[in-house]
Amino acid sequence: MGMFGRARLVAALLATAVTLALVEPANTGSASPTGNSDIQRGFALIWDNTYNGPQIADSLREMKAAGATWVQLGAAWGQPTKNASAISRLPTTISDEDLARAITVAHQLGLKVLLTPHLYLPAPQSRSTISPDDRPAWFAAYTQFVTHYAAMAQRLGVEQFSVGSELASISDDRPGWLGVISAVRAEYSGTLLYGAEPLEYPRIPFWDALDLIGIDAYWPLSPVPTTDAAALRQAWQPIVGEMAAFSARTGRDIVFTEAGFTSQRGTTTHPADWMISTTPDQAEQAAAYQSLLASFSDQPWWKGVYWWVWNALPDDGSDHATNYSPRGKQAEAVLRQWWL
Repeated sequence: MGMFGRARLVAALLATAVTLALVEPANTGSASPTGNSDIQRGFALIWDNTYNGPQIADSLREMKAAGATWVQLGAAWGQPTKNASAISRLPTTISDEDLARAITVAHQLGLKVLLTPHLYLPAPQSRSTISPDDRPAWFAAYTQFVTHYAAMAQRLGVEQFSVGSELASISDDRPGWLGVISAVRAEYSGTLLYGAEPLEYPRIPFWDALDLIGIDAYWPLSPVPTTDAAALRQAWQPIVGEMAAFSARTGRDIVFTEAGFTSQRGTTTHPADWMISTTPDQAEQAAAYQSLLASFSDQPWWKGVYWWVWNALPDDGSDHATNYSPRGKQAEAVLRQWWL
């Protein structure tokens, strides 16, 4: 996931949410799990060399059993510095063969697929800071990168394709992105979107060239840790109103290309922080899931969510007791209540 949530950004988001929550009433209407019939109920499945082996099919079956109808799959390439123009495969980039196999298995299980190419910088740099010295050269390299996967998506019948994710420092370049989108459409005939950060999406100048608005919905919801789902739903209300107005203004529906909360104490204060604390807290994660689904599921412009993340491997190096995955936790029970 994109670690956009640096302290300055989180403070700005939280201040806005708190201020608006004080002046806007909560939506007291009940949310219906089935009120939006074409909603995308999805998970992102971790990639980085993990799409090879029987655990992938097992993970996809588990996701479907939890109520998922979609899965987000992807592959990551990288560039050496934020100012570079060269983009290439990484040692951890999933092979085309393994990615194609995962797409095929997902389809065989009845899941639809969102395919997302990701661009990484070496840690601790964030892709949201990419600022190439030679923009035309960067867009040429980026176009070559994403059209490779767009052609694969077309060949394998992928239902939805993302042209980018969390590239906030370069997503203001309308001509550059229109060129990318045109090249992708020449290879792929399905639905196109882009996954933007919370502070990025209002500034994107090319939504009119895409079919859906994608948002990675890591809004801080509370200044302090809480398991109060009603209070968290109240915190979502100004954000719901902002998105409703934006959807109406752009004529585009919105899907959450990512949303997630760790099972850690304090996750609602900074959802983008995968190490907010060392204290496990399934209840706070579950309350956050409940608040999001209750806030958005009855909105006609909201087309669903891809939860970050469903881990394909039990030994992926993270602590399952505190990581983002809802698998086997109270948050999965919340999803089953809404999705099944």
